[in-house]
Amino acid sequence: MKNKKGFTLIEMLIVITIIAVLASLILVGMGGARARSRDSRRIADLHNVMNALELYYSLNGTYPIRTSNSASAWDEFAGDLISADIGVSRIPKDPLNTGRYYYRYGANDLGTDYVLGASLEQDNVALEDDIDLLQYGIDCNDTNYIYCIMP
Repeated sequence: MKNKKGFTLIEMLIVITIIAVLASLILVGMGGARARSRDSRRIADLHNVMNALELYYSLNGTYPIRTSNSASAWDEFAGDLISADIGVSRIPKDPLNTGRYYYRYGANDLGTDYVLGASLEQDNVALEDDIDLLQYGIDCNDTNYIYCIMP
């Protein structure tokens, strides 16, 4: 009798298949958690930008007068805040910052009021307490998962 040591090719393929199936189930299950995490970051980022805008207002007497309704316009708005010498060195960008996921800013013509917005990936309880109308060129429609805040 010959003493066999090790695994057969069939046994190895079965183990690899089981590991692959389990890994794919875990990755698919985590997709929703990752989207919720990005949405939470978006909401927190808008509140941080709101603090920077209050610093800008206290120094200049108005909020920046512009509408930033695209990813490139947000970069220009961020540059305005950073160069305003208010002690802010970085303004956050959307975690994905592609396609429909970017931050928005709109102000009235006098610079006395503004709205900040972000596209969320999923329905979120925060959408129940946000602004829901078109404000200063920013569409804050909850059916599109746009989360908006104002001072």
